[in-house]
Amino acid sequence: MRLTADLLFQAPTYVNAIKDRELLLRSHRIPLIENLGITKDLNDVIDLSDNDIRIIGNFPKMTRLKGLLLSQNRISNIQANISELLPNLESLILTANSLSQLADLDPLAGFSKLEHLSLVDNPVTARDHYRSYIIWRIPSLRVLDFEKIKDSERKFAAQLFGTVSAPTELASQIMKTKTATSKVDLGRGASASIVKLTDEDKAKLRESLKNATSLAEIDRIEKALRTGVL
Repeated sequence: MRLTADLLFQAPTYVNAIKDRELLLRSHRIPLIENLGITKDLNDVIDLSDNDIRIIGNFPKMTRLKGLLLSQNRISNIQANISELLPNLESLILTANSLSQLADLDPLAGFSKLEHLSLVDNPVTARDHYRSYIIWRIPSLRVLDFEKIKDSERKFAAQLFGTVSAPTELASQIMKTKTATSKVDLGRGASASIVKLTDEDKAKLRESLKNATSLAEIDRIEKALRTGVL
């Protein structure tokens, strides 16, 4: 099921136990984050758990949002500028997804207020130096995988990886190893590869948009231009 305007208008909102306004979008088999501008940034937390989302991205700028629940999806990719779109995010729950490379998590380094992160039951947690790397890349973190980060862990991570401006050889090697492509499930058995758009691709899409003859085609082209992937 797509994350349509109708679904967003019908989705329940409530004040949770810590007095945050939460939008509930669990268990709809949503394949792609879209249309969240309709919510007018009125929520502190959005729960998108138990869907079919493959990419964390395509958000409008949401300055109020501080909690994002994305457990039990199929996430394997994170939009590079996600921290610019959600600048005040404090908690990100990604339990039971498909993130596999440490460098695939580098976009999270831009979150200056992120304190709580869960990556439990992702393949990436089996990588060498996983916990140390995440602690090093996201200095604001206080709790990783529901375990409080110790000062000794921060010191060890700094010894292992250096600084962002002067990373060690190990850090540099890890940052170069990213997932090249990911398969996106489009629902109902269809799938497609994520292809990052070049400037030439975008120009061609803009030209195609002028000649589009259906709402579906217009929506597809506008979405590609907005997300930067095809």
